[in-house]
Amino acid sequence: MFLLTSIWRSRDQAMLQLWRRTAMLAQKRSENLASQSDQQLRKLSLSLKYRARSGEKLERLLTEAYALVREAGRRMLGMQHYPVQLLGGVAIHHGSVAVMQTGEGKTLTATLPMYLAALEGKGAHLATANDYLAARDAELMKPIYEALGLTVGVVQSDTPRPARQAAYHADITYSTAKEIGFDFLRDRLLQRRMDGGSACKIATLVGDEADDGSSRPVQRELNFVLVDEADSILIDEARTPLIVSSAPGEIAMAEEALYRWASEIADRFEEKQDFKIDEASQQIQLLPAGRKLARKLPKPPLLNKVPMIDIYDQVQQALFVNQNYVRDRQYVVRDGEVVIVDEFTGRLAEGRKWRSGIHQAIEAREGLMVSVDSGESARITLQDLFLRYNRLAGMTGTAANSAAELRKIYKVRVVDVPTNRPPKRERWPDLVFGTESKKWEAVADEIIRVHEKGRPVLVGTRSIDKSEILSTILESRGVQHEVLNARHLAREAQIVAEAGQPGRVTVATNMAGRGTDIKLPEESLKLGGLHVICTELHESSRIDRQLIGRCGRQGDPGTFRQFMSLEDEILETGLSHTAHQRLLKHRKMPSQAVGRHASLFRRSQAKIERDHFRSRKMLLYREQLRHELQREMGQDPYLDTAGA
Repeated sequence: MFLLTSIWRSRDQAMLQLWRRTAMLAQKRSENLASQSDQQLRKLSLSLKYRARSGEKLERLLTEAYALVREAGRRMLGMQHYPVQLLGGVAIHHGSVAVMQTGEGKTLTATLPMYLAALEGKGAHLATANDYLAARDAELMKPIYEALGLTVGVVQSDTPRPARQAAYHADITYSTAKEIGFDFLRDRLLQRRMDGGSACKIATLVGDEADDGSSRPVQRELNFVLVDEADSILIDEARTPLIVSSAPGEIAMAEEALYRWASEIADRFEEKQDFKIDEASQQIQLLPAGRKLARKLPKPPLLNKVPMIDIYDQVQQALFVNQNYVRDRQYVVRDGEVVIVDEFTGRLAEGRKWRSGIHQAIEAREGLMVSVDSGESARITLQDLFLRYNRLAGMTGTAANSAAELRKIYKVRVVDVPTNRPPKRERWPDLVFGTESKKWEAVADEIIRVHEKGRPVLVGTRSIDKSEILSTILESRGVQHEVLNARHLAREAQIVAEAGQPGRVTVATNMAGRGTDIKLPEESLKLGGLHVICTELHESSRIDRQLIGRCGRQGDPGTFRQFMSLEDEILETGLSHTAHQRLLKHRKMPSQAVGRHASLFRRSQAKIERDHFRSRKMLLYREQLRHELQREMGQDPYLDTAGA
C-alpha cells in the first residue's frame, strides 16, 4: 500500500506540473484578449463551439477556452480567475476531484470546465447540494456564459416539467444531485409508458405535469457532470437510494390502527427487561417478556386479524423510532406533515420520506394523519447515477481523507490545488465537559468574550433544536444574535450577508457549513476576523471541516474552537452501549479529568465513518447484483416491474 501510494503521488505530482504549465498558457492568452471588444470575444467563443461540434478534441481547445472565460469573468463580474483557479479548472477537465480549500473560489473555478464541456453541445451539468446553491451559483455565473454565447438553465425541486425540459436542453444546467436523479428515473418511467409496457398510473408517477401534452423525456444523454461538494454528495449521501414511489392504493384501516396502537404503547416497554438494542446495528429486538406484554396489552378490534409477527415488528419499529428519531433534529412537523431534515446540509428535504414504515411510525407518534406506505417503482443510487455519465469530475474543500474511496468507486483522482494566499486560520485548544449543559454555558461564555472584542462569531450546531437551545441561553444573557436553520429559510441570504459584520453573532445548523461565503469588512479583519465555534462533532469529519472553513478564507485571519461533552451523540453512536454507559459515570469529574477522554470523540467519529464506508460498499454491491439479475430477466434495472 505504501508503494502504491508513493507511485500515485509521484504520478499526480508529474500531472500537476503539466497542468500548471497549461494553466499558465491560458493566463497569458487571456491577457492578450484585453484589447478585444465584447463582440469579438463572442465571435471567438462561437468559433470554439463550431470546432468542438465538428469533432475537434476539447483538449486542443482548453487554453483558448479558459482564456475566454477568464477575460469574460473580468469584464462581466470584475472577477478574474487566479492561477490556482485555472489549475483547478484544468484538473477538473481531466476527470479529477479538485480539492480547493474553503474560500478559494470554487464557484468561479467551475465556469472553466463547464464552459469547455458545453462547447460540444451535449449538455454539461453542475450538481450541487441544495436548491439554494444551484440557483445562487447559476445566477452569479450566468453573465460569463451568456457573454460567450451559451445558455444556462436551473432545475429546482419546484421547477415544472416544461421548464425542466428547457433547462436540461440549455448548454449548461445547474441543479441538485437528487433532482437530476429523480428526473432520470421519471424519464425511464415515461419511456416505459411510451413503449407500452406500463400497467400503472404513470401520471401519478411522473407528476401532474405529465398531463400537459408533453411526452418527451426532460433529460438528454448524461454527458458531463461536475459535482460540487463532491465528498458530501458522492460519499456522505451515497448510502440513500433515490426512489420514485408507485401510485398508492387505499390505506388499510388495520395498518393505520397498528401504527397508532404501537406508538401509544411503546413507552410501556423497558429496555433489558422487554427489549434489547443490538450494539452493532442499533436494531431493537423484543425479548420473551416484551412479546408476552405485546400479546397481553388491549388492542383495537381492527388488529384481531393482524398476525402477531406483524404486531411484534411494529412494536419494535415504534421502539426504534423512540430511541433514534427526535423532533427538530432528524425532522420537523410543518403544516401537519413530517418533513425530514437533511443532516449533511441542515435543510428540509422536501418530498422525501423514510422507508420501511419509519415515516409512518413517526407520524403516528406525532398524532398526524398516517400516510400510505407506498410501493417502489423506480430507484437509483447516487453512486450509480454519476457512474452513468460519460465524464465525471468534482470539486470540494474536504476530500483528502476520501481519496481512496473516490478512486476505487468512481475512478477519479483527487488532486490538491494550492491556495492563492497562505492560510491564517488559527485553532484554539479543544474543550471537553462532563455534561451538555456545562458545555452550552461554556460556549455562551466564549461567545460573550469574543463578542465584547467586536469580532463576528459563527456558532455551528448539529440540529435545529440545539441551535434553539443555545439561542435561548444567549437571550437569557442579553446577547443579540441571529439564528440560521431550516425554520428561517426566508432570511437566509440576509443572515449570511451580515454574519461577518463586527460584533455579529450567528447561531447556525449545517446550512452555514457548505457553500456559504461570509464576507468580512476591513474592521472585522483588523479585529482578528471571524471566530467559529463548533459545538459538537458530526458523524462525518468533513462536515466539521466545512464549518471550520467559514473562517480564514482567502488568507483572511480567523480562529476556531471545538467544544465537546460526554453526553454528545457522537459517543452514543460510536461507542458500544456498555462503554458509553461506563463513560457517563465520569460526568461529574473535574474538567481536567474529563478532558482526558478527548481522544474518544475522534475515535468514535472514525469508527462511524468506517461503518458508513462499509455500508456504501455493500449498497453498491447489492445494486450491481440487482441490476445484473434484472438484465438477465430482460428488465430495466432501474424500474421495479412488480411494484409497477
